Amino acid sequence: MLDLNELTKEQLVELVKIQAKNTIACDGCWFQALERERGMDEAIHFDEETWKRFPRSEARRAKKFLGLDEHSGLDGLERALPLRAASISNEYEITREADALVFRITNCRVQEARASKGMPYHPCKSVGAFEHETFASAIDERISVECLSCFPEVTDDTCNCSWRFEIRE
Repeated sequence: MLDLNELTKEQLVELVKIQAKNTIACDGCWFQALERERGMDEAIHFDEETWKRFPRSEARRAKKFLGLDEHSGLDGLERALPLRAASISNEYEITREADALVFRITNCRVQEARASKGMPYHPCKSVGAFEHETFASAIDERISVECLSCFPEVTDDTCNCSWRFEIRE
């Protein structure tokens, strides 16, 4: 029997990556099943409902793991974003501006998988807005999010999506 306590650091890191990819794949499987059965509009509706809730749990666990306080601001968000399953399974970059944090997914597994199957891109802007707002506000309720670029409204063709986070005054 496999005992997690006996795995090396490298094995544990690889396992975390595998489980993050599994989480994203599971999300994609249920979405595509609903998309086939009920169409894109209904699938998006249920995807939005899911991503209004799930990121709160993900953020709560990340905050506890990182020991973040209630108002950890953009510094806390910058530490927590890389721990998300979507971050671990995708290629991303985080940059800081004077008063903001920008999170860009430069290679998205969801869009890559859909393209490889000959499917249209997932119109994920509305879903992403709920996902990022829910996660950020669970890290610190003062954080607001703005979509800079996301399908179907792509304004930056160097990434799959881009989000800007600020502290609301």
